[in-house]
Amino acid sequence: MTALTPDMIAPAPWHLKGQGYLLVVHLPKSVLDNEGFISDELVASRRGRLAYVAFVDYQESDVGRYHELLYIGGSLKFGQKRHYSISKIYVSSQASVDNGQLNWGIPKELADFKVHYGKNAKDTVEVSTTTGETIAKLSFSHHLLPFPVSTKLAPKRLMTVAQQWQGQYFFYRPEAVGHLKPALLTSSHFDKRYFPDLNQGRVLACFKVTDFNLVFPIAKIQAQ
Repeated sequence: MTALTPDMIAPAPWHLKGQGYLLVVHLPKSVLDNEGFISDELVASRRGRLAYVAFVDYQESDVGRYHELLYIGGSLKFGQKRHYSISKIYVSSQASVDNGQLNWGIPKELADFKVHYGKNAKDTVEVSTTTGETIAKLSFSHHLLPFPVSTKLAPKRLMTVAQQWQGQYFFYRPEAVGHLKPALLTSSHFDKRYFPDLNQGRVLACFKVTDFNLVFPIAKIQAQ
């Protein structure tokens, strides 16, 4: 994390609006354990065969508009409790990188995004390192009518996310309302040096997320 001056800090809570895609992927255990960018300290506690991936276009946030690609590879044990945790995440804004690390211990990295919302409900996303190497390419199609969703009624235990960052644990519970519609991942490519190769598994579900409102609260921070 870069040294933040007071004018660069955007403290929690954050209020964000936008759209994106959610994927649920069944992956081999070898990929989840060895290619999921989970620390050696936590990987032995990893459970589950499902990974959760999101591309998000934050059209409004406390640090302005930015794009995001993230990966969650099952639950991990933080102290005596299990939580989901983001182990790989790229964003298109340095302000999001710095404040995401500061506020929630999220291991954000800076990347370049090319996003195209096409005709006939077909969208494409390309993510590259700042030196021009391709991280991921994804093509989506979506159809049918959206239906409303909210995380407010979900169990608190399931919605609380945890991060390990610089000798501390961060715990936070995002809340969101919006709409989902069925979608398809029509093609994809990943460089496993930078992001887990989802093509080694099987996509079980894909959704287009529209007009969401998301709140990232103040995190509870504990020493490890």
